[in-house]
Amino acid sequence: MNDDAKKKIQLYAEIFKAMGHPTRLSIILGLTRKQCNVNYIVEKLDISQSTVSQHLAILRRTRIVECTKKGLEVCYKVSDPVVLDIIERILKDNNGDMIEYCC
Repeated sequence: MNDDAKKKIQLYAEIFKAMGHPTRLSIILGLTRKQCNVNYIVEKLDISQSTVSQHLAILRRTRIVECTKKGLEVCYKVSDPVVLDIIERILKDNNGDMIEYCC
C-alpha cells in the first residue's frame, strides 16, 4: 500500500471514530438539518457546554463539521458531503421515516 492510500485510510478511520461516539453522532445528525450554535446543542442534548465544545472540536478537527461566525454567535454545520450521504442513510429507519435527533 502506498503512502497516499495509508493516509486516506487513516483519515477515514479518524472520521469513523469521531462519528462512533453517541453524543457526537447525535450532534452530527442534528447538524445535517440546520446550523446550530453551542447553546442550542447544549439545550437539546442536556449536557454541559464544555462537553459539547469538546465534541465539536473533535468534529472540526476531522473536518466533519465547520463553523461560521454570525456576529458574536458561532454556528456549526456538517461540511463533508460524504458524511452527509452516510447520515442521510442513517436517518431513515426501516420504514423510511426520519429519526429525530438534536437541532
